[in-house]
Amino acid sequence: MSKFLDKPSSNTLYRAIAALRDEEECRRFLQDLCTVSELKAMEQRMDVAMLLEQGMIYSEILESTGASSATISRVNRCLHYGANGYRTVIPRLREET
Repeated sequence: MSKFLDKPSSNTLYRAIAALRDEEECRRFLQDLCTVSELKAMEQRMDVAMLLEQGMIYSEILESTGASSATISRVNRCLHYGANGYRTVIPRLREET
């Protein structure tokens, strides 16, 4: 974890997210916490991660999501070398469908 995120005050945010009980609570919390553009960027990154995991290529993802190649590349890097956040949540999301 980065030194910036490794401080007690950061834990409050993560504890708050973990305390949310359902998708609707999460939606309302994030709408209060984030700007519209921050939410759209996070939603787009999640969409990109799901598509990369499905084996879709960059050009198809760009066309499908409107994400820049830099965003797609960043998400791909996180999928392969990140903290395994995407790798934890994507299978859980697939189980729901």
